[in-house]
Amino acid sequence: MKGILGRKVGMTQVFTKDGVLVPVTVVACEPNVVMQVKTLEKDGYNAIQLGVIEKKENRANKAEVGRAQKANTTPKRFLKEIRDAEGTYNVGDTVNVNVFEVGDIVDVTGTSKGKGMQGVIKRHNGSRGPMGHGSHYHRGPGSLGTMLPKRVLKGKKLPGHMGVETVTIQNLEIIEVNEKENYILVSGNIPGAKNSLVYIKSAIKNSRKKNVKEILSYEEEVVAEVEEVKEEEVPVNEASATEEVVEQEETKEEKEENPSENE
Repeated sequence: MKGILGRKVGMTQVFTKDGVLVPVTVVACEPNVVMQVKTLEKDGYNAIQLGVIEKKENRANKAEVGRAQKANTTPKRFLKEIRDAEGTYNVGDTVNVNVFEVGDIVDVTGTSKGKGMQGVIKRHNGSRGPMGHGSHYHRGPGSLGTMLPKRVLKGKKLPGHMGVETVTIQNLEIIEVNEKENYILVSGNIPGAKNSLVYIKSAIKNSRKKNVKEILSYEEEVVAEVEEVKEEEVPVNEASATEEVVEQEETKEEKEENPSENE
């Protein structure tokens, strides 16, 4: 199992060399610090605990400060365990974006956007009643149950708070891994608002073959300025004017020399 914590930046699109447009989500992943290593002998299972985004020490308790000192780092705001992590890690090690490769299939977990108090149509995709012909039922929840139980049955779809739920989207593809700028491009959309925390991990139900897509890259051409000594050039209009004057003077001289020809 591989995983890393990051922040959702937003969506964009890239093109493959075959001319296919791929919508992607940009996830900024600063280096994650291994805060704790759990073993089967001591804790009953194998796992590593990752921490990301610094937290002020005056807002951390003694346990968090002590754990951070063991890892030789500052207290972290977000922590996440990865069970049966691939490779061997020690406390204080870092996990970077290069833990994933282009073409890997992953699951992305995040917190969905909060929608506040919503009705049954928006919250549960319900159907509304007729809007005319004397109907008094438009966007209500419908029947609340039969008469016999004399109560609302469990599971009835009713208005309430919508969003702010943990959502996982499975079997997304890693399109690009940039170690220099610490970001990952994931195909498709992922849950959460911009700047929200997301967790990228190896896909659990992956049955797809690895298919690496070649992405077009754009580089700015740097043109070196070459200083050339240019000769003084006469403008085109001035050059043509001077040529006409010279021709007229030559014709006058010829006429003066041969007056008989003109008669």
